[in-house]
Amino acid sequence: MKGPLFYSKILLFGEYGIIKDSKGLSIPYSFYNGALKTDENPSEEAIKSNKSLKQLADHLETLNPELVVFDIDALKADVDAGMYFDSSIPQGYGVGSSGALVAAIYDKYAKDKITVLENLTREKLLVLKSIFAEMESFFHGKSSGLDPLNSYLSIPILINSKDNIEATGIPSQKAEGKGAVFLLDSGIIGETAPMVRIFMENMKQEGFRKMLKDQFIKHTDACVEDFLKGDVKSLFSNTKQLSKVVLNHFKPMIPQQFHELWKKGIETNEYYLKLCGSGGGGYILGFTEDIDKAKHSLSDYKLEVVYNF
Repeated sequence: MKGPLFYSKILLFGEYGIIKDSKGLSIPYSFYNGALKTDENPSEEAIKSNKSLKQLADHLETLNPELVVFDIDALKADVDAGMYFDSSIPQGYGVGSSGALVAAIYDKYAKDKITVLENLTREKLLVLKSIFAEMESFFHGKSSGLDPLNSYLSIPILINSKDNIEATGIPSQKAEGKGAVFLLDSGIIGETAPMVRIFMENMKQEGFRKMLKDQFIKHTDACVEDFLKGDVKSLFSNTKQLSKVVLNHFKPMIPQQFHELWKKGIETNEYYLKLCGSGGGGYILGFTEDIDKAKHSLSDYKLEVVYNF
């Protein structure tokens, strides 16, 4: 048995900001994916995943039936038969490993589900997002529901504010373009919950809240608008400002050994780094106007190009 594939995602802009109503832009990333599966001879990974699915099934039973109802009997029967989530999505890397799993479970076991094929009004998107937030809270304690939404729909999603999200189109890629968005592998697994805790602690300080509103959210919103408009020049100028703000105010979320590399990008303009997801490890997102220069400058690291300008 093997179910349909669900992709990883990349939140290009909006990490942390969307908690406080900044804009955000999330795109599917088909390089990684996962599917529900049953095998005759399960691997250690499969057995571990199966155990986690058992606990997830218990969690889903506790959700408000007015929000969503699952065929729990079918889910539990499949889990007892050894079902697991077979995934190439690295965990703790900020590319939505739990989101893809949540999307796969909803797709297969939700009753009266909202499907990708129907007319996706804003109301339907918000209902899906709140269902996914409740489902994914099993993994992170608190979830926005955006990762699973992106994975489930496999289309770019524009977040205007908490209560205003829409499916969107992004400018088509220029295969020959020198400009690029890339992923840089930190080689460290990041934990979402502790990073979000640090952020929430910081939010208690007035200075931090002011910086978030006046700098972080301002540049994030501008980046989203520039990207959607295809205004590359303005995008790089705003991404540089955003990279600076993150280096100055989100240091705990940047692994120590990347502080200098981050600074070097801003000083040389060869690339600008930003958080991918909650940070603390996993992938770091990079933007460059010249991918060859960036590759040369970051030759000690593994880069994966996500999008070409």
